[in-house]
Amino acid sequence: MRRTSYLYLLLFLGVTSLTYGQSSFKIAKLKYGGGGDWYANKTSLPNLIRFANAQLRMNISPVEDIVEVGSPELFSYPFVHMTGHGNVVFTEAEAKNLRNYLLSGGFLHVDDNYGLDPFIRREMKKVFPELSFVELPYSHPIYHQKFKFPNGLPKVHEHEGQTPQGFGLIWQGRLVCFYSYECDLGNGWEDQSVYNNPEELRQQALRMGANLLDYAMTTL
Repeated sequence: MRRTSYLYLLLFLGVTSLTYGQSSFKIAKLKYGGGGDWYANKTSLPNLIRFANAQLRMNISPVEDIVEVGSPELFSYPFVHMTGHGNVVFTEAEAKNLRNYLLSGGFLHVDDNYGLDPFIRREMKKVFPELSFVELPYSHPIYHQKFKFPNGLPKVHEHEGQTPQGFGLIWQGRLVCFYSYECDLGNGWEDQSVYNNPEELRQQALRMGANLLDYAMTTL
C-alpha cells in the first residue's frame, strides 16, 4: 500500500469538512475514454447523496464531482462511481493511477448500465492483472450494512431476464471494487420521472447504494 496516498486521502476528509462547511467529503463519477457514456444517469448520484445524508448522516457534499481515471484528483475521493453502456478504454497510465488509488484506500463502484460488462472486465484486468471478479456471497457485509439484502442486489430493470449479481475485486482481503451487474442500480437512483419505477423499487435501489457508501467509508 502506498502509505503517503492513503494519508492524503484521510487528510482530504478532514480538509473538506472545513472547505464545504457541513459537508465531510465529496464523491465523484468516473470519466473514462473509449466512447462509452460515462455521463449516464445524471440525477442518480445527487439522489443517492441526498438519501445517504438523510439516512446515514454522512454529510456528503450534495453535488458530485467528475474525475478522470488518470487524474491525481482521483485520490481526493473515498468513493468513485462508474457507469455506462458501451466501450471503456484505460491507458497504461490510467490503469496504474486507478490501481494506486484503490490500493491506497479508495473504493470504486462499477454499475453496468447494460452493455458495459465485456469492456469493464477487460479494462480492470489492466488495473489488477492478478485478480478476477468474484461473485460475492449474500452473506457479505456489503449486503448487511444499515439495510439488509439477504437475497443480494435488487433487480431494477429487466434486460435479458438474468439474476442480478454483485462481483468484487478483493485485494489482500479488502474489497476495493464492487461491480453491480444485471441490476441497473444507478437507474434506480434516478428521479422517479425518468423511468417511472415503482417508488418501493427506487427505495430498494437507494438503500443498496447507501450500503455501498457505508461499506466504503468503514473500510478506508
